[in-house]
Amino acid sequence: MGAATGRNNRARVLRAALPCLALIALSGTAAQAQTVTPDLFSSRRASQVTSPDSPLRRTSAEVNDPLASPKLQDDEKRAPSRIGQIPKYGLPAASGAADSGYDSLNRKRKKPKYYPAQARPKPPVGPGSPPPPIASNTPLRLSIPPSESANKTRLAPAMAGTVVGQPPRKRLRIDDDPFGAVGDYAGSFLIKSAVELSGGYDTNPGRLVPAQAKPFYVIAPEFLAVSDWERHALVADLRGSFTGYGSSLTPNADGTPLSAPLDIDRPNFIGHVDGRLDVSRDTRLMAQGRLFLSTDNPGSPNVQAGMAKYPIYTTVGTTTGVDQTFNRLQVSAGATVDRTDYTNSRLTDGTSTTNDDRNFNQYGGIGRVSYDLKPGIKPFVEVQGDSRVHDVKLDRSGFARDSSGGYVKGGTSFEFSRLLTGEIAVGYAARDYVDPRLNRLEGLLVSSSLVWTATPLTTARFYSDTTITETTLPGTSGVLTHIYTVEVDHDFRRWLTAIGKFTWGSLDYQGNPRRDKIYTLSGEALYKMNRNLWLRGTLRRDWLDSNLPGNSTASTVVMLGVRVQN
Repeated sequence: MGAATGRNNRARVLRAALPCLALIALSGTAAQAQTVTPDLFSSRRASQVTSPDSPLRRTSAEVNDPLASPKLQDDEKRAPSRIGQIPKYGLPAASGAADSGYDSLNRKRKKPKYYPAQARPKPPVGPGSPPPPIASNTPLRLSIPPSESANKTRLAPAMAGTVVGQPPRKRLRIDDDPFGAVGDYAGSFLIKSAVELSGGYDTNPGRLVPAQAKPFYVIAPEFLAVSDWERHALVADLRGSFTGYGSSLTPNADGTPLSAPLDIDRPNFIGHVDGRLDVSRDTRLMAQGRLFLSTDNPGSPNVQAGMAKYPIYTTVGTTTGVDQTFNRLQVSAGATVDRTDYTNSRLTDGTSTTNDDRNFNQYGGIGRVSYDLKPGIKPFVEVQGDSRVHDVKLDRSGFARDSSGGYVKGGTSFEFSRLLTGEIAVGYAARDYVDPRLNRLEGLLVSSSLVWTATPLTTARFYSDTTITETTLPGTSGVLTHIYTVEVDHDFRRWLTAIGKFTWGSLDYQGNPRRDKIYTLSGEALYKMNRNLWLRGTLRRDWLDSNLPGNSTASTVVMLGVRVQN
């Protein structure tokens, strides 16, 4: 039973297989096996290889299917394996910084862009914020006065510059002198003017032995005009004074003439007009016109005995030159012409004598070379030469006064932290005369102008100068004069200033045994009521010490005055 059943099953399989084999043999087509590729198990759609005529090819709808996008398929790739990789912890530098935020790598960030007229936000006050810009011509203050932090009247937003969208206001220059003259503008010129009226008492105005005291008054006008141009410059500085006494001096009882005039009124004027023409950045043409008017100093041996009034002399001159800069090297050269004229001397007997022998013309030149060694230090060398030609060949004593001479000096100008500024120079001056009987006039030349700001309230100044002047003394070549001055100013308040001054000097009459020394000690108090009105008080003591007997004098001056300025 079991064996029969097995034979029946095998017979059925053979009967089914034989027709299939016959069909394959008759078709004549070889059967091909499907190739297994790496894409066989890929997750991509229709990734298996198919023939072009296969009914299993992708249709156009399937090609445009958004789910079949290559980008989307790339995003579905597996993450790279971390097996065997070194682990990294934390966040990379500046991974969370914005375009304008803080970057620990100090990379440049994009600056925000603003549309026109949009208000720019102000940087916060504190470390890292730049300070407000300061104008180049603004002086550096040594300390902040208490008034800067005091409670002040509030300003309108338009004046304070806090209105949104308002252009920034120009930074005003710090006023060094809050009680100084403001002046007025006339076109492009700033004009300042002032007049000072003073009255006082002088114990010996004529420098006589014995002394005669007199009250006096002084009228001193001033005028200053300064151009306000981007290029070129023009400055006019005119200052004068007139000292008058209520009465004349008393003649000697024995009839001998006084060594001083009876009328001791004295005018004084000094003025100059300076011009600069900027040809280029490094080339400038310079010019100056000057006028000096005065009299001989009281007690001078040039004052004739028995005069009724001081003779007045004037010096008119001009200087023209050029100033050239070669990088740090600066070269200046100029020509000078001056004319000195004396009026006739009026005597007490009503007659007059001429002073034509004291009139002369002076022609000369001056040159200066300086080098900007470093900021604040500028050494220089200066040379000057001139020739004096008198109107009269022989003076009243029969001496030929025509001469030629000059000086050479070297020094430096400096500025140390604005605490010590100025210029100092030392040199040699000499003058030779046509008359062989007049010895050569020569000596050491010292010239300086120093300003030391000891404290914000105290300033010290030092001046020195050396001059060679003419004289009428017989056999005397000239006078070599050295003058030194020390001045200390102290501000108790901005409106109250005390000034102390000491001056000493020597007058060397070469060719003459006379030697004079002068000393002056003075103190002043200046009360500034406002910008237009000042009050001044002065106490001064003068000494003239001469090696010749009968020529030493002393005088005390007390003076009170008021100054009106604009």
